Amino acid sequence: MIQTLRDKAAIRWSALLLLALANFCVYIFMDILSPIKDLMEQTRGWDSLAFGTMQGSETFLNVFVFFLIFAGIILDKMGVRFTALLSGAVMLTGAIVKYLAVSELFIGSSAELWFTEHLNYIPVFDELGVSPFYDGMPASAKVAALGFMVFGCGAEMSGITISRGIVKWFKGREMALAMGSEMALARLGVATCMIFSPFFAKLGGAVSVSRSVAFGVVLLCIAMIMFLVYFFMDRRLDAQTGEAEEKDDPFRIRDLGQILGSLGFWLVALLCVLYYSAIFPFQKYAVNMLQCNLTFTELSPDSFWASSQVTLVQYAVMLLVAITAFMFNFMKRPALKYGVLCLSVVSLVAYCYMGYMRQSAESIFAVFPLLAVGITPILGSYVDHKGKAASMLVLGSLLLIVCHLTFAFILPQFKDNQVGGVVVAYCTILVLGASFSLVPASLWPSVPKLVDAKIIGSAYALIFWIQNIGLWLFPLLIGKILDSTNVGVSATELDYTAPLIMLACLGLAALILGLILKVVDKRKGIGLEEPNIK
Repeated sequence: MIQTLRDKAAIRWSALLLLALANFCVYIFMDILSPIKDLMEQTRGWDSLAFGTMQGSETFLNVFVFFLIFAGIILDKMGVRFTALLSGAVMLTGAIVKYLAVSELFIGSSAELWFTEHLNYIPVFDELGVSPFYDGMPASAKVAALGFMVFGCGAEMSGITISRGIVKWFKGREMALAMGSEMALARLGVATCMIFSPFFAKLGGAVSVSRSVAFGVVLLCIAMIMFLVYFFMDRRLDAQTGEAEEKDDPFRIRDLGQILGSLGFWLVALLCVLYYSAIFPFQKYAVNMLQCNLTFTELSPDSFWASSQVTLVQYAVMLLVAITAFMFNFMKRPALKYGVLCLSVVSLVAYCYMGYMRQSAESIFAVFPLLAVGITPILGSYVDHKGKAASMLVLGSLLLIVCHLTFAFILPQFKDNQVGGVVVAYCTILVLGASFSLVPASLWPSVPKLVDAKIIGSAYALIFWIQNIGLWLFPLLIGKILDSTNVGVSATELDYTAPLIMLACLGLAALILGLILKVVDKRKGIGLEEPNIK
């Protein structure tokens, strides 16, 4: 029997690395403005409603123009390679538009005047209350929203393409470990964004939010290169196996009926939208929430902790935490294995200390994915060999509820206690990140058990579309709630209690659905609690 590229562990994991690094860059741009919400208000006049409306616009076309459904059809019909390159081009186009919107060139331009006077009323969408714009929305926010809509089409297309690509290279092998590892690396993009977006915005002592967005655009160019290299690897795999690209197996509308008729699919999809709606929208406001609930001391400009060098040092320490935590999962020799674990823990403590000394909310929240990087491969390997995917979803929902309630009621009690507040924040953020790692390790590898291999792309697209409804709605709701409960309050003095309670309720609903999913899985024998490798 001929050995193919995917039979070689080094090659299939190299393919995974390319997809993960591309997603790493995508995640950075996705939240590029999140850690500088206060600067957007100061320099561009964006209040919480404008910020939330712009952030929610990322998924607008996916939800209301059904672009994600079309993306799934394109993926099933045209294959992973074509769709990966297409998604990269679409993301880059939207990112450039968003950069132009927040650049100094836009200020005072004829384009700014036009957008100020137009798009204040969108027929039908305004009547339905789902318009991506509103009367009085800053022109720069409108254009940024348009660019983010286009980027969002490419980003979600990229997401389903990467999921399909992993299934192609890892089905019957360590698929949950692969998906978990891919998301662990990709989520380092969140930490990278939290550290470097404010760094570039404040570089040289002069605030320029456009520099942060430009940083993200450059990274999307790198993502495009990653997709291009993957294109040639994937084509060579098909040449070896003699398999035709998916486009030779035409998509049919009736295939959707098979997906929509599955109770297990609906439970997984609804659980996904509830869970992700309690995480991704929160990420966009998390730094500002910490600014409002913690007391920070302004550092002297001459202090080492206020310098640009400390940003690079802290990021290097963060990478050391991530790399050693990830390596721990794959080492066999006990002495070396636990030596690496100790190094990872010590590095994490050092990172947290640096975040405290920097008196920076964004560097504190950047710890979010670090625990996930270490435990996601463990969870993925466990699902591959032992199963229990549905049980992990229940556990993730429980942790989600606890974390949001802690942010809402416990963290504000430590506002006057600098050390105590930061400790509570760090612990809660780490647990929230760990909770988040339960989803890719358990939910996404379960989808191939629910539908035929031929329509996996469409199944992922439908789940992403349902998920996008929440990702559009909840950033907007958080912004509206903040504005309505904090009239006349500055950007760093907002009360986040009501939005956090709303997010905790999403976790509660996800918990209930997770318990129902366990019952359905047991009765119908779907196999969600069974291992992937048999």
